[in-house]
Amino acid sequence: MEQAERRLPALTRLRRGESLPIVLNRRRIYVLPTLFGLVFGGMLLVMALGALNYNNNPALLLTSLIAAIAVLSMLVGFRNLDGLALRSVRAVPVHAGEPMQVELTFDAASRWRESLRIEARPAATLLRGRSDEALKARIEVATTRRGYLALPRIRVWTSWPYGLFRCWSWLNPQTQLLVFARAEAQAPPLPLRTRASDSGRPQAQGEEFGALREYRVNDPLRLIAWKASARHDRLLVREPEMPLGHELVLDFDGLGALDLETRVSRLTRWVLMAEESRLRYSLHLPQVQIGPDLGSAHAYRCLRELALL
Repeated sequence: MEQAERRLPALTRLRRGESLPIVLNRRRIYVLPTLFGLVFGGMLLVMALGALNYNNNPALLLTSLIAAIAVLSMLVGFRNLDGLALRSVRAVPVHAGEPMQVELTFDAASRWRESLRIEARPAATLLRGRSDEALKARIEVATTRRGYLALPRIRVWTSWPYGLFRCWSWLNPQTQLLVFARAEAQAPPLPLRTRASDSGRPQAQGEEFGALREYRVNDPLRLIAWKASARHDRLLVREPEMPLGHELVLDFDGLGALDLETRVSRLTRWVLMAEESRLRYSLHLPQVQIGPDLGSAHAYRCLRELALL
């Protein structure tokens, strides 16, 4: 199959990425009989020969009628794809090694679509819907490396209505999906350092508390807010604030003894740990310094810079 694609790139749409929207038309929709269709065609041929041999006009009429319905089903399958347009490709970033759920939005072009299959190896999904609404399909794409992931070629095909013919086309959207770096499984604790301008004795972490959060298995019992837990009917824990005179700095150069990927993996884990602990932090990378800040937007920016480092 791969050799045929290299020799006949126009046949299989083995071309460079295409900008959205991608509209299917008669120049890029291909139709071939299925195995069932070939067997069915052979049966019609035998029926036609028998009718001609015995000069049986009703049998010949029946054979012609069935053949006409089969040819009409090919046109119906072609129209099921004709005019379909891929409008958008969206995906929530995941860490390397995790499957990415990609959402594809299609425009039905004012036509009912039935039994369309959207396939990107190894995953496939079924699509059908009304002509007056956007059609959404989800496919799962495997991730192995951090950085931008090029979406694999997508095959849209159908054998509707009778399974006699397979109509298909290739979509190759020019879309890159962001994959975060893999987080280190067993990372050391977060690094806290004292500000140079702070001449006083720093407080120990945990002397002051901020907001309350849900209890986690590893939380010490002394941090449980028993009165608040009784009011809300669930265990709540006092969240330690960042001690005065301390700042959380995630420094790439401070991990000089590790190789590049291990450093990126550890910093990724530290970003997740800092967000979970609600500690303001800054990320220092070569030629880039982010923060200090806290929140989903700040975490996304840090994880993005680490993924593209």
